[in-house]
Amino acid sequence: EMLRFVVEQVPQIYCLEVESNSQEEEEVVQSHLLQPLECFLFGEDPQAGLEKLQQGSASSQLCGRVFKEGETVYSCRDCAIDPTCVLCMDCFQDSVHKGHRYKMHASSGGGFCDCGDLEAWKTGPCCSKHDPGAPTAMETPGLRERAQKLFQVLLRYATDLLVWEESYELAAELQPRVKEDTYYCVLYNDEHHSYDHVIYTLQRSVQCDHSEAHTHTALIDKEGRRAVKRGKLRSCQQAKDLIRSHSEHISLQPLRVEILHSAVMAHQSFAMRLGTWFQQIIGYSVGFRQVFCQVALEPSSEGDQPSLISRLMLHDSRLYKGKKTLIHTSFFLYIKMHLCFHYKQLQKDYTLDDHERSISITALSVQIFTVPTLARQLIEEGNVIKVIVDTVMELLSEHLDANHRFHFQGYNSDKFFRIQVIFHDLRYILISKPSLWTEELRTQFLEGFRVFLGLLHCMQGMEEVKRQFGQHIEVEPEWEAGFSIQRQLRHILVMFQDWCSSDETVLLLSFRECHRSLMRCNNQPFQSEATDYYMCKHILHVSPYKVSQEPVSIHLPISRALAGLYVQLCYTGAVRRLHEFMDPSCDFTWFAEHPLRCVVLAAQVSAEMWRRNGLSLVSQVYYYHDVKCRDEMYDKDVIMLQIAASKMDPNHFIMLILQRFELFDVFNGSLASKDQELLKQWNRLTEEMLYLLIIIVGERYVPGISHVTKEDVTMREVIHLLCIQPMAHSSLVKGLPENESHETGLETVIPKVATFKKPGVSGHGLYEVKKECLPEFNPFFFHYSKSQHSKAEDAQKKRRTQEGSDKALRPPVPPPFCPAFSSIVHLLCCDILIHILRRVLQRAVEDRATYWTEAMIQRVPFACQGLLEEKAQLGASTVEQVTFDFSLKARTIGSEHSKSVFHLLSKMTALPSLEAQKDMIKWTLQMFEMVKCLREKSSPAASMSVEQTKPEEIVPDKDKAERKRKAEAAKLHRQKIMAQMSAMQKNFIESHKMLYDNMPESSQGDCAMELGELCVAVGPQRGSTPAEREVLTCILCQEEQEVQARSPAMVLTACVQRSTVLTQCRGKTLANNETMYPLFMPPDLAVGTHTGSCGHVMHATCWQKYFEAVQNTTRNRLHAELIIDLENGEYMCPLCKSLCNTVVPLIPLEPLTLNYENAELVGQLLTLPRWIQILSARIKGLNHLRGENTALCGEGQPDFRSILSFGVKEPRKYSDSIAEMLVVCATTVHRVGLQTGPNELCPTVPIMSWNTCAFTIQAIENLLQEEDKTLFGSLQNRQLAGLKAVVQFSATQRLKSSQAVIQKHFTDMLGALLPTMSSESTPSILEVDFFHLLVGLVLAIPALYQEEAVDLQPSAVSSAYNHLYILHLVTMAHVVQVLLSSTDDTAVFGGEEGQAERAAVELYAAVSQCTGGWCYGVGMLLRRGVTPFLRCAALFFNCLTGVPPPEELSSTTGRYLRALCSYLALPCDVFQLFQEHRGTVFPLLQRWCGHPAVTKALKGEMQTISYPRKRNRLIELPEDYSALLNQASHFQCPNSTDDERKHPTLCLFCGTILCSQSTCCHSQLDGEEVGACTAHAATCGAGVGMFLRIRECEMVLMASKTRGSTYPAPYLDDYGETDPQLGRGNPLHLCPERYRKLHQLWQQHCILEEIARSLEVVNVMFAFEWQML
Repeated sequence: EMLRFVVEQVPQIYCLEVESNSQEEEEVVQSHLLQPLECFLFGEDPQAGLEKLQQGSASSQLCGRVFKEGETVYSCRDCAIDPTCVLCMDCFQDSVHKGHRYKMHASSGGGFCDCGDLEAWKTGPCCSKHDPGAPTAMETPGLRERAQKLFQVLLRYATDLLVWEESYELAAELQPRVKEDTYYCVLYNDEHHSYDHVIYTLQRSVQCDHSEAHTHTALIDKEGRRAVKRGKLRSCQQAKDLIRSHSEHISLQPLRVEILHSAVMAHQSFAMRLGTWFQQIIGYSVGFRQVFCQVALEPSSEGDQPSLISRLMLHDSRLYKGKKTLIHTSFFLYIKMHLCFHYKQLQKDYTLDDHERSISITALSVQIFTVPTLARQLIEEGNVIKVIVDTVMELLSEHLDANHRFHFQGYNSDKFFRIQVIFHDLRYILISKPSLWTEELRTQFLEGFRVFLGLLHCMQGMEEVKRQFGQHIEVEPEWEAGFSIQRQLRHILVMFQDWCSSDETVLLLSFRECHRSLMRCNNQPFQSEATDYYMCKHILHVSPYKVSQEPVSIHLPISRALAGLYVQLCYTGAVRRLHEFMDPSCDFTWFAEHPLRCVVLAAQVSAEMWRRNGLSLVSQVYYYHDVKCRDEMYDKDVIMLQIAASKMDPNHFIMLILQRFELFDVFNGSLASKDQELLKQWNRLTEEMLYLLIIIVGERYVPGISHVTKEDVTMREVIHLLCIQPMAHSSLVKGLPENESHETGLETVIPKVATFKKPGVSGHGLYEVKKECLPEFNPFFFHYSKSQHSKAEDAQKKRRTQEGSDKALRPPVPPPFCPAFSSIVHLLCCDILIHILRRVLQRAVEDRATYWTEAMIQRVPFACQGLLEEKAQLGASTVEQVTFDFSLKARTIGSEHSKSVFHLLSKMTALPSLEAQKDMIKWTLQMFEMVKCLREKSSPAASMSVEQTKPEEIVPDKDKAERKRKAEAAKLHRQKIMAQMSAMQKNFIESHKMLYDNMPESSQGDCAMELGELCVAVGPQRGSTPAEREVLTCILCQEEQEVQARSPAMVLTACVQRSTVLTQCRGKTLANNETMYPLFMPPDLAVGTHTGSCGHVMHATCWQKYFEAVQNTTRNRLHAELIIDLENGEYMCPLCKSLCNTVVPLIPLEPLTLNYENAELVGQLLTLPRWIQILSARIKGLNHLRGENTALCGEGQPDFRSILSFGVKEPRKYSDSIAEMLVVCATTVHRVGLQTGPNELCPTVPIMSWNTCAFTIQAIENLLQEEDKTLFGSLQNRQLAGLKAVVQFSATQRLKSSQAVIQKHFTDMLGALLPTMSSESTPSILEVDFFHLLVGLVLAIPALYQEEAVDLQPSAVSSAYNHLYILHLVTMAHVVQVLLSSTDDTAVFGGEEGQAERAAVELYAAVSQCTGGWCYGVGMLLRRGVTPFLRCAALFFNCLTGVPPPEELSSTTGRYLRALCSYLALPCDVFQLFQEHRGTVFPLLQRWCGHPAVTKALKGEMQTISYPRKRNRLIELPEDYSALLNQASHFQCPNSTDDERKHPTLCLFCGTILCSQSTCCHSQLDGEEVGACTAHAATCGAGVGMFLRIRECEMVLMASKTRGSTYPAPYLDDYGETDPQLGRGNPLHLCPERYRKLHQLWQQHCILEEIARSLEVVNVMFAFEWQML
C-alpha cells in the first residue's frame, strides 16, 4: 500500500514543468508525501510522536557531522591519535582542545567529526554537547515494527531507483497507469569539459541565452546532472544529438547526455529526496539508526542479490555526483562495514571513473582504517594489508617490463594519480602500531609484509639510466612517476619498520624476509666475473663495475628497507639474536653494492659527467637529496654503507669505494692525463669520495647507530639550518623531515638551540642559533646542499672574524658508535686512507694545479677525524690499551722522504694559494701535537713539560697578542685624526671671527620676536610671505630649474581618487544630478575627492614624453590593464613606482608684504556689515550686467564698484606650460571626482578643484589627529609638498575658468551664509560642510574683482579683509551648526521640546550671553566640535599664504587652541566673535535657525552629524582567529538556500560579511555583472575595498572593478608568520601593529598604490577576474 501510494503521488508532484519552483515543489512533497509517511511511522501526529521519542532518548555521544568542502576543521596535536582525527567548529569551541596545541585547515569534503570517538583521542574525546549518554530503546508500542516495515519498502524503492539504468521504462510495480509522451534531455557532469565549453554547447544546442546556459552549467557542476530540455521524444533526441556533436567539436570526448522518461525522472527525484529524509529521521533516535542499519545490511530475499548497501557501493562509479554525495552522507555508517569486502572492485572502478575522489565511495576508507581496533581486526581477519597491496599490484601490472620491474614511460597521469591514492589507505591502516601482538596478528602482518616486499621488488632497480656519450639524449625519459610512488611509500616504509620494532620476533623475521627478497633481486647483475685489485699490499676481490658505463638505478627500496630494519635491530638490541635467523657468513659487499652505485651516480652528476642525459637525471638526483625523499633514499644509502663498513675489512671497504668512484687507478699509480675535462672530473670525484668517507665516519646521529634520541637528531638538524642564516619557523619546518603525523619535533627542541626575535610591522619572526650551540656546527653536514654548504661556511667564518677568532671551522666531536658499528672508526687509520690523504696532499705541495683543488684540501682535516678519535681513546684508556694509531701512521708512513701526512701538512702552511685553509691546517697540526703529547705523557718514559705538550695554546696566544697590537694601533690612529680635525675647526673659527661676531644672540632673539609677532595668516595683521627661491631637480632629465611663474612648468606626480575615509554615513552615494553637490559638500562627507602625491618632480615636457612612452610600451605588455588604466591617464612614478593619474603644476608663492598702516585705516572703514553690503552690491551689479532681473543699489547703498576702492592689482601672469598643466590637473580631478567624461569646459571643474583641496586637507588633519601628531612639523616632505601644490593649484585654477561661472558659484555659496542672497535650493547650515565652503569662498572671491576690459584681482589689503570676514562668518556659522547638531539636548535646551521660534530665541539668548551664559559642558563640547575646522583652516591658510605658524602649533605642549585662534586672527575664544559682530549675527541667526531643515532637525525628523565627527577606523577584529572562523561557519548566504561551500568575506570598513566568488550573489553594476565584494566596495568605499577572506586567512585589496591584489592578513601565529590558505594550520592571533598598518594604508589613501606595486612585482600569466570576487 505504501509503495502504491508513492507510485500514485510522485508523478503528480515531480517533473510537471521544465523549470519547477523548488520551494512550491518542496511544500507539496512535504504535505502530500512525507507527512503521511511520518504519520504512519509514529502512528499519530509526527510532532507529538517526536516529542515522546525525544523524551525517552538521550542525545548521541558521536557528533558525526559531515564536512563540506572548504569547511574549517581542527586537530589537536597533543591529544589526537593521528592527524586524521578532527573536530568540527562547534565541537572544538566546546572542547578542552581549544587550549592545547591545535591545527586548523580546510576540509576537502566528505569527512566526519570525530567528537565522541573514544579511540580517536588520548584525552578529551567529547565536547560538552556530546558527553556520553545512555541511549534508550524506542519505547512507543509498535514503533520499531512500523519503522522496520517503512524502511524496508522505502529503502528498497530508493536503492532500485538510484541504481536504475533504464531510460524509458520503470520496474513493473512502479509503472504509471497512463504513460505520458513526455521526456527529458538530461546533461551529466564530467571532468573533461570546462564551464565555457558547456555554456557554448547549450547555447548552440537548446537555443538558450548565456544567462540560462550559465545557470544550467552551474547546477550540473553542483548536482551532477540537469534536465536541459522537456518535450516529445523526437525533440529530445534532436537536442541530444546536437549537444554531442557540438561538444565533440570542442573536445575529443562528447558530453554525456541521456533521455529519460518523465516518470523515471520523477521517481529518481523523489528517491534523492528520500535520502535527506532518511538522514533526518534516523537522527531522531538511536533506535531508528539500529533499524535502518539492520534493513540496509540484511541479505536480499532473492538470494542472488547482495544487500542494499552492497548494491549502492558497487554502483558508485556509475552514479552521478548528486547521487554519490547523497549516498555517502546518508549511508556512511553502514557503507563502511562492507567497504573492505568490495575493496578491490571499488578501487578498480574508481581508477576508471572521472569524478573527484572527494565524491567517491573510496574516500570513506579513512573513516574505517584509522580506527585502531577496527584496523587490527581487519588485518587479523581479512589481511587488509595484503588486499590493499594486491590491489595496487593488479592496477600497476600493466607497467611491468620483462624483468618484472616497473617502467612508467607513457603512463596515464590521471589513472596513475588515482592508483597512488590507494597508498593512503595503507598508511591509514598502519597509523597506530599495536602495543600487544597476538599470534594471528603476527602471522597476518608478516604475510602482508611479504606481499609489500613484492611491490618493492618491482621497484628495485626500476627505470635504469645509462650514461649518454657523444650526442645529447633526444627525449627526456619519464621519471616523475617513480618518484611520486617513492614519496607515497616514504612514510609507509617507516611505519612498517615501527610496527616491526614493536615486537622482537616480528622484527627478526621481517629482516630475514627483506634480506631474502634482496638476494632474489636479479636486477643489475654483474657483467663479468670477480677480479683481484691490489693497493698498498691489500687485495680486493670484487666484480668490476663502472657506473659511468653500465645501467644504474636510483630506486633501491628493498636495500633501504633492509638498512632501516638493521638499525631497528641495533636500537632494540635484537641484533644479538640475528645469528639465529641469518647466515653469519653473508656477503656484506653485496649490501653496499647498490647504495654505493647510487651515491656514485649522484657524485658523477655533480661532476657534470651525465649532462648529456638531460634534466630528468638532474631532477632525480635533486629529489634523491631533497628533504621530501632523502630519509628513505640518500640517508638509508649512507646507513647501508655504514653497515657494510662495520662488517668489512676497512681497507677493502675503501678500495671498493675507490673502485666504484672509478678513482682506483688515479690513486694506485701515476695515472696522468692532459685532458682538462677528465682532470676536472677526477678532481670533482675525489672531492665527493672524500666527502662520502667523512659522512660514513662522522654521521652518527641515528638512533641505533649511536646512543642518540630523535630529539638529538632534530636538534642537530635545526642547529645546522640556523647556521646558514636566521630562519622563520615555517622555513625551519620545510627544512626538516616530517613523520607520518606531519610532525617535525621542532617545537620541542627549538627553545634549547635558538632564540626568537619577534617581527615588526612587516616580515616574520626569526630564530637565531644560540652561541653555545655553535661548536656543534659541521661544515660537511651531509644534509647540506652545495649552496647551503657555501652559505653556512661563509656565515660562520664571518662570525668568527667578528669575534676576533681564527677562521678554522673545527669538526665537532661526534657521539660514539653503538657496539655493532664501532668498527667503522678503523676506516680512519687504515692504510688505504693514509695513502689517499698522502696523494692528495702531495699534489698540493708540489703545486700541480690541475691535479688538486682547494675543496680537496678543505676535506683533509675532516678526513683526519682519527685525531679526535685517538685523543678520545687516549683520554679514556692507557696507551697500551689503545690500538687506534692514526697519528702514528700519519707521521711514519712516507716519513723517510718527508712525505708523511704530517710533514705534508706542515709544508702546506707556507703555500700562498691555501691562505683560506691555513687556520684549519694549523689546527690539524696542533691536534697532531696534542695526540703526540698525550701518548708520551701516558708513557713511563715521558719527560715533556705541560707547557710543551700544549702547542695548540701557544699559537692562539700569539694570534691574540697580534690582534690586540693592531687594535691599539688603529685606536691611536683614530685619535690622531680627530685631534687634527678639531684643530682645523678652531683655526677656521679664529680666521672667520668677524662672521660670528656679526650674528649676535640679541639679533637672533629680535628676529624670533618679529616672527612671533607676524605669525598670523589671516587679516590685516597677516605676516609676510617670505620670498624663497625654490630650485628643484627633474627626476627624469636630472636638470635643475627654479620654480617661477613665467618659467616652463614643473609638475608633481599625483593620484586623484574618490574616498570614503571621512564618511559619517557609510554606504551613501552622491548622485551627480543633486542640486547641492558638488557646490555644497554635505557634512557627512559621504564621498570626497583626494589628491595625493609621492613628492617627485618632473618638467612638464619630460612628463609628457614619459607618459607617451609608457602608453606605447605598456599596450603590448601582458595584462598591463590590471596594473595601470591607460584610458584614464594612469602611469607609474618613474622613481618610486607609485600609481599616478595626473600631475599637479608647481606654482610659487607670490612674495607679499602688507602695509600695516594702510591696513589699519582700511579696517576702520571696512567693517563686517560694510563688507557684506559691498559684496551684495557687487554681486547685484554683476547680475545686472549679465542681464538678470535684479534691483540696483538704492540710496545710501554702496556703489557697484565700491569693492575696487579698497585696493586692486594686476593678476599674476603664468607661462603657457603652467596654464596647460592647470587644465590637465583640473580635468582629471573633475573626471575622477564626478565619475564623468573629461570636459574642461564644465562649470563644475573649478568646484571640484576647490573640493579636492578641502577634502585632502581634512584627510591629512584627520590622520594627524589619529596619530596624535602636531599640526605643523609632523608631515612627511612628500605630503607637505603635495599639499602645498594642491592648495596653490586650486587657488590658481580659476584663471583658466570662466570668471562669470566662478562669480555665480561664489554667489550661490555665499547664500548659505547670507540668507538674503539665498535661493530655494540653498541648503541650511546643517546640510553644509563649512570647511569646503570656506575654501570655495576664499578661492572664488577674487573673481568678483574682474572687470569687462581689465583683469583685476584684490590687493594684499583687500585679500586680507576678504579672508578675515569670510573666516569669521564661516566660523560663526559652524559654531551654530555644532550647537544645533549637539545630541546633548538637556544641556542645551533644558530638556524641553519647543517650537522652532522658541528654539531660535533661546539659541540667540545663549549666543548673546557668550560663554558666560552657557554651561561649562556645552562650552567644552563646542570647543571640541570646532577645533577640527580650525585646524583645517590653519593648514589651508598656511599653504595659501606661506606665513609660518607659531611654535606652539609645532609642539604638543602649551596653549594649543589659543595659538590656533591667534594664527587665524580669531579671538582667543571663538565665542567672542558673536560679541564682536552682535549686530550682524542676530538677523543671520534668525534666518539660519528659521530654515525648515533646521526645524525638522530640532524635532528629530532629520538626521544630523555630531561634532567633532567620529573618526573612522577599521572594524574591531577578535584576537583569536578561530572566533572569526566560528563566525564564518554560521554565515548564511542571503541569496542561496543550499549548503554548498561559500567564501565568507569580511569588509573591514563596515563589518559586513559577504558571499564572494559565488554566482548566487552576483549583481549588476553600471550594466556589468560583478561579484558581491565588487558591488559592496562601490557603495562602501567608493570603489575601494579592504576585505578579509576568512577561510583563506587572506586580505584582498580592491580599487576598481578590474583591479585588486592579495595582501597578508594581520593575523600571525606564535612564530610571527602569516598563514595564507591556513596551510600550516597553527593558531593565529591578531597583530595590533599590522592591523594598525592596514588602517594607515587606508587612511593615507595608499590602497591603490599598494595594489599597483604588488601587480608590478608579480608576473601574472592568467588574469584574475577581480570583478567577480
